[in-house]
Amino acid sequence: MLCSRPIFEPRSTYPSCHAATLAELSDGHLLAAWFAGTHEGHPDVAIWLARFDGSDWSEPVKIADEPDVSLWNPVLFRDETDRLWLFYKAGPAVPAWTGIYIQSLDEGQTWSAPTALPAGLLGPAKNKPIVLSNGDIVCGTSNETWRSWTCWVEISGDGGETWSKHGPITAPESSGYPPMGVDEPTSATWNATSHEVILPQQHSGVIQPTVWEYAPGHLKMLMRATQRVRFVCSACSGDYGRTWSGASLTDVPCPNSGLDAVCLSDGRIVLACNPTHKGRTPLSLLVSGDNGDTWPWRLDLETGPGEYSYPSTIQASDRKVHVVYTYRRVRIQHVTLDPDEIGTSRWVAKRSWPTRTTY
Repeated sequence: MLCSRPIFEPRSTYPSCHAATLAELSDGHLLAAWFAGTHEGHPDVAIWLARFDGSDWSEPVKIADEPDVSLWNPVLFRDETDRLWLFYKAGPAVPAWTGIYIQSLDEGQTWSAPTALPAGLLGPAKNKPIVLSNGDIVCGTSNETWRSWTCWVEISGDGGETWSKHGPITAPESSGYPPMGVDEPTSATWNATSHEVILPQQHSGVIQPTVWEYAPGHLKMLMRATQRVRFVCSACSGDYGRTWSGASLTDVPCPNSGLDAVCLSDGRIVLACNPTHKGRTPLSLLVSGDNGDTWPWRLDLETGPGEYSYPSTIQASDRKVHVVYTYRRVRIQHVTLDPDEIGTSRWVAKRSWPTRTTY
């Protein structure tokens, strides 16, 4: 049974919110975090947190703030020792981000002081880290610079004490340069007049990878892509993430919007994304039974006008799948579904997507 509920109702305390993240605690409860403030990129944007006890979400609390500097893209992660991490980014603009994390040893009741990662390391760009079969922690990350967006992974073999960076994984046709005279921002820029995010679209770029391990040492990632690329991209590694194949196009359309995937306990992959070439609706769940090569089943979570975006998805210890996402930038929505219902009457057989073409 699918259940959909808001984590909170719209309120003036944080009029705009975005980029939710989700983690399960050792007692089966959930934590969600997101950034909120006047609008994306405004200096008053902070990180907020709420707890789900299986029935209701708690009142949100501000968990991280930096005076006069915007915060971005929180990512929750519980490691093998039950230590809880909250990664986030701080800076006046995306290309100037510094990666920061705080930690909790008591299920998110109290948190450490912030620790800044060295320049060149960012932590997870948007999606959850994973723990590999050899114990390594892998974070999918990316860099957004002028007309060049590229994915990497950051890997720790000592529980997060030290990190190494591996990549880059570049978009297909990454040498494709925007047409002369095209004027676009370097990264996401909020337009206060139109109340929307303006994105660079005319270069070939990929960011914000989501990663899973499908066999010991064998990893796959999916990546958000610009509209010049037009489709979600994928890459693979056979050596625990140290080296990667080149990025290739999947059949799933991408409008340059965040996505997330989770490998279920039965081996199927669930991908939450906006499967369209333009806009951030619909928001859908796609399911693959062949490790992400094809996506024959689809469930639309949102189809109305507006923005429904930036999903984060996990499978909890009770096997239920949880998704949190941005709902029109005014609230964060939480969806729960039973994986045994995937492919039933609610789901639509989507056996083909539009022909893969690029600009």
